[in-house]
Amino acid sequence: MRSRKYDREFKLNAIKLYENSGKKASEICKDLGIPDSTLCTWIKEYRKNGENSFPGSGKINASNEKLYELQKKLKDVQMERDILKKALAIFSQKK
Repeated sequence: MRSRKYDREFKLNAIKLYENSGKKASEICKDLGIPDSTLCTWIKEYRKNGENSFPGSGKINASNEKLYELQKKLKDVQMERDILKKALAIFSQKK
């Protein structure tokens, strides 16, 4: 079975249709041609994150942005430390 990708607008429209139509999730899934579990997953994420749901590829959730920045800073500091260690070894050699 091939995995399909759905854009953010499609996901939000499917959720709004579920919330506003009064239909069961299974009926909406049948109409849209998507698996029941897919819509349920989208609804859970939307209820948890609201309009920040489904950021798309290459975009970072606000909650993960700080983590990403800290990881980047850590890599930079580690690289600087390694350079300084090598420089110290070079300058401390006896001539």
